[in-house]
Amino acid sequence: MFTLLYKEMINDDFQVEKNVFVVFYSGERAKSKILKICDAFGANRYPFTDDQGKQYQMITEVLGKLSELKATIDIGQLHRDNLWQTIGYEFEQWNLLVKKEKSIYHTLNMLSLDVTKKCLVGEGWCPVFARDQIQNVLQRATMDSNSQVGAIFQVLQTKESPPTYFRTNKFTSAIQEIVDAYGVAKYQEANPGVFTIITFPFLFAVMFGDWGHGICLFLATLYFIFREKKLSRQKLGDIMEMTFGGRYVIMMMALFSIYTGLIYNEFFSVPFELFGSSAYGCRDSTCRDDSTVGLIKVRDTYPFGVDPKWHGSRSELPFLNSLKMKMSILLGVAQMNLGIVLSYYNAKFFGNDLNIWYQFLPQMIFLNSLFGYLSLLIIVKWCTGSQADLYHVMIYMFLSPTDDLGENQLFFGQRFLQIVLLLLALVAVPWMLFPKPFLLKKQHEERHRGQSYAPLQYTDDGNSFELEIDHGSHGHEEFEFSEVFVHQLIHTIEFVLGAVSNTASYLRLWALRFVSNNCKFSSVSTMLSAGISVSAYVRCVHTSYFLLFLRFILWIFCSTTLASL
Repeated sequence: MFTLLYKEMINDDFQVEKNVFVVFYSGERAKSKILKICDAFGANRYPFTDDQGKQYQMITEVLGKLSELKATIDIGQLHRDNLWQTIGYEFEQWNLLVKKEKSIYHTLNMLSLDVTKKCLVGEGWCPVFARDQIQNVLQRATMDSNSQVGAIFQVLQTKESPPTYFRTNKFTSAIQEIVDAYGVAKYQEANPGVFTIITFPFLFAVMFGDWGHGICLFLATLYFIFREKKLSRQKLGDIMEMTFGGRYVIMMMALFSIYTGLIYNEFFSVPFELFGSSAYGCRDSTCRDDSTVGLIKVRDTYPFGVDPKWHGSRSELPFLNSLKMKMSILLGVAQMNLGIVLSYYNAKFFGNDLNIWYQFLPQMIFLNSLFGYLSLLIIVKWCTGSQADLYHVMIYMFLSPTDDLGENQLFFGQRFLQIVLLLLALVAVPWMLFPKPFLLKKQHEERHRGQSYAPLQYTDDGNSFELEIDHGSHGHEEFEFSEVFVHQLIHTIEFVLGAVSNTASYLRLWALRFVSNNCKFSSVSTMLSAGISVSAYVRCVHTSYFLLFLRFILWIFCSTTLASL
């Protein structure tokens, strides 16, 4: 007995390995067992004669069959290659044809047959300004198709509420997509995207304001803007596609970053005296270190932005952190008030007096009684230079509203004002919660009162009456008071908690600014300054310049990466 390993070619890419074996046996009983074993393992059996002449004949027949099969396979492969080549020439045209057919049938599925079953009818919404454009497109389609019957465009009157449509362009489309990701305004409501065009990039700049990074970002966006026609026709990656789509938003972010960077007086975290000399100087001629010795004001106030002397001084962190933290609160309260004011104009436009009296007013009172008052304290403290602790004022406004403020008093009558504001905030919560559901229930009952009654009609004999009931009068929408009340409860809780959490969230403007600024300052001190120090100890001038250049490149890369994060 022996075995031989060979490979059976199924096709060009796949091979099946098989073992060829020959079994010598003696006796019919052994033959029966061997056949059963072969059948059990699925082995292919081929008869082999003992006659040598027949063996040569069998070999000749097998070789002939192999040549025939090879010729058949070669012809099949040649036919397959020719067929694929033909398909390759026609594939793009077929693909376009299939897409057209699919789009046509997809459009037809949105249409319906009219009563006569002779034409298709479709209903849809379109902007008012697009009516003429649609009419022109339909006429052009009729002419191009050589149709004998043109399409009929007719404006229908309906009581359904139209969908929201905001007309955008390449400048506002990215901002509108950001706003729509949080929620789409109802039809004819004010579009918050108009305000977001400014507020979104400006708040970004408050966090990452640096006019050095802002210039780099602005130059990068100019590349996308100047090449937008060419890039719009190319297939970009996911990240590049998103960046290209928001190129104008990024440009606004860069411009505001330059503006806030000038206010912060930071160019890659390094201050500059762009608008004149600092207003502070040393006390006398013996002062050697401006960053560790107390300074006095020797000139007029620095005209624009933060005085450069604050950077690097011992009071830098307390001063700048206090400034940016309070500025974040002011911006946050202003933006939240803007949202509430927009709700007033929406309610006024739709004539919804309930939302004005029982939603807008209590929300304005609650928000400004607490956080509007905090904003007032911040402005008064800035104007007066008081050393009052605003944390203490706000905490004890709730814990001990009647206690004397002492050194934390900023103006006359502050304690009485705090008590009044606290009472207004407490009254505003039930004002938002209870009246509106009950008034909605009352309006619903008055609107549907009398619909279950019907007039009595005379019968034919004129002596008796017959009651006719309009069963269709009960088809009005049911009013579920419990659902309305629960919805109002959720809305009230969301606003109260949201007023607190959103104000705290705006502090992230300061927190992210603080982290970003410290990281960039560390990159300056550890890379650029260290590179200058190392270069000073290197005797070879070319080597020192080369090391300084490497440090500068590394600093630019790290600072830009931190700004982008």
